[in-house]
Amino acid sequence: MRLKVEGLEAGYGKAQVLFGVDLEVGEGEMVALLGANGAGKTTTLRALSGLVRPWRGQLLLDGLDLRPLSPARRARLGLGHVPEGRQLFPLMTVEENLRLGAAFLAPGREKEGLERAYALFPRLGERWGQLAGTLSGGEQQMLAIARALMGFPRILLVDEPSLGLSPRLAEEVLLALVQVAREGTGVLLVEQNVALSLEVAGRAYVLEGGRVVLEGPAPLLREDPRVREAYLSL
Repeated sequence: MRLKVEGLEAGYGKAQVLFGVDLEVGEGEMVALLGANGAGKTTTLRALSGLVRPWRGQLLLDGLDLRPLSPARRARLGLGHVPEGRQLFPLMTVEENLRLGAAFLAPGREKEGLERAYALFPRLGERWGQLAGTLSGGEQQMLAIARALMGFPRILLVDEPSLGLSPRLAEEVLLALVQVAREGTGVLLVEQNVALSLEVAGRAYVLEGGRVVLEGPAPLLREDPRVREAYLSL
């Protein structure tokens, strides 16, 4: 499965945020979407998942036009979204949150999904009966990712998974996403930790002012003087 974006323009009200964004994510790929605050990274993910209506451009999932489809329909087609801020159900348990992730997208596969979630994040298996609102920040982020995976997406959009986490937990979460990609799910990662993103991703795009200004293999971008100066403090 391949997600392809061409000429994406979007915004809020009369304020345009994205100006002709092009990007691709293939099955089993880890692709980073980098940029400063306000560059348009979150808006890009929201436009892809259907939370923001694109003004212009093409959004194609295996050649199927996503633009007229609801967020629910996109999710059923295999497009998962882990939004910034986690957005869990705090008064429900870990396992109840996970089962909700499968209820409408993968009915009958709850057991398989739970086994996968607890294998990816053993800490969730230890806390399966604990209220989600009482988990640590890192555990809540693990739960948000695992819940999205309960729908067995083919492409997963992940927004700022390390926000507010310690360096150790941030690395643990991102390495779990690497494992998700290795198992065949394409991952489009928006992440504030540019250095770590370029270590785990295969390719990357850099957004500035709602436009893609750089793209290419992550190792090459890591050595690009513009990236090193602007994002890596080198």
